[in-house]
Amino acid sequence: MAIVSDTHGYIDPGIVHLVAGCDAAIHAGDIGSASVLEALRPKAELIFAVAGNNDIAPRWDRSEKAVVNTLSDQHTIVLPGGTISVEHGHAVYDDNMNRFHQALRKRHRASRAVVYGHTHVRLFDRSEKPWLLNPGAAGLVRNYGGPSCLVLEVRDKDWTVTEHVFSGQVESATAAAT
Repeated sequence: MAIVSDTHGYIDPGIVHLVAGCDAAIHAGDIGSASVLEALRPKAELIFAVAGNNDIAPRWDRSEKAVVNTLSDQHTIVLPGGTISVEHGHAVYDDNMNRFHQALRKRHRASRAVVYGHTHVRLFDRSEKPWLLNPGAAGLVRNYGGPSCLVLEVRDKDWTVTEHVFSGQVESATAAAT
């Protein structure tokens, strides 16, 4: 399952290619355009997307009003081994990252992982449950070293997360422990 966020109307072609090899995709908000969602073509055509603080009708093209208005603030995905809660994170954002992360964990305490965006900063924190997963920015805006995403592999109850960072046509991947 590919995990992306903060595209702001543009998604890196390398990420589009990576998503095509995954069964499903999660977009954690600040999508910016229906064309971004259309570009995501996972194998099973399953796309879970939530609204970010910039995903409001006045910020999207008028012709895409129906799409932006269908986005929910949160989504829960049930998988073998646990659930994933998805939200953009702006509703509980705090400049103090410790307080922010504790607020996310408190809101989704029954989940195995929380996927969020908003900060544009990649994060895979499994120091406590629920895990916190932020794929960074998959677009051009504040992508801190290149557009990035995460890939979650689920095998029964065993979950593995891998980070992917793209710079032009070059990808570097860092495997994270399960």
